[in-house]
Amino acid sequence: MNHAVESIADIQSSADTRRIPIDKVGIKDIKHPVVVKDRKGGVQHTVANFNMYVSLPQDFKGTHMSRFVEILNHHEYEISVESFKVMLGEMTELLGAPTGHIEMSFPYFVNKKAPISGVMSLIDYQVTFIGEIENDAPCMMLKVVVPVTSLCPCSKQISERGAHNQRSHVTVTVRTSGFVWIEDVIDLVEEQASSQLYGLLKRPDEKFVTEQAYDNPKFVEDMVRDVASALNRDDRITAYVVESENFESIHNHSAYALVKKDKKDAINGSRFS
Repeated sequence: MNHAVESIADIQSSADTRRIPIDKVGIKDIKHPVVVKDRKGGVQHTVANFNMYVSLPQDFKGTHMSRFVEILNHHEYEISVESFKVMLGEMTELLGAPTGHIEMSFPYFVNKKAPISGVMSLIDYQVTFIGEIENDAPCMMLKVVVPVTSLCPCSKQISERGAHNQRSHVTVTVRTSGFVWIEDVIDLVEEQASSQLYGLLKRPDEKFVTEQAYDNPKFVEDMVRDVASALNRDDRITAYVVESENFESIHNHSAYALVKKDKKDAINGSRFS
């Protein structure tokens, strides 16, 4: 015997009387396959973590969480950068929200050649696409975490033998006026480091990067300023945040610095921070 369901209560759409709007509500850390083009003309198939949020007006009790998952699955097995942009508009329209925010974070691999031996090896970078939309106006940002080597200028100056160095993470978040490859951001950062990192090094390569770092010492302050200077020279970059964290080898803490700039003064501080 079939029992037709006449109606099912929609609690999320019921009224709320507390008169407090919610800035972001949604789902975090949901995984989905993605495909990303690389600068050499190929594609990378990887898995991304998604954070998806909308704003909620004060008179609604809740949002419909299942619709975020519906949007992801609507784009089938793999999501591209292009479909990522489309999802922003779909999300705010489907959920009836004035603003929306999506983050798509994934590992991105670059096949790098060792400086002397030429041996090839993969190294991974953490990449995040950030999309925001407000009043049908989208804003897209790219965030890349670039691991590098930094060598302390003070240690080099005061020590008779050697200088302490450490692995550092330089995080660059950019808004652009034109297309920028992920590799473009990686190259820009690595050119400012004491030395690059590689997945595989032979002894001649290890000698080279050790001496290169020694000849090119950088404080954490030097790192963010040099990267910021390079971003200032790139006309495709309209706004940026540069962070550097040095995982100190002689301390049980990190050194940290941050520089941010909006070249056109067109981004509200709350939207690019």
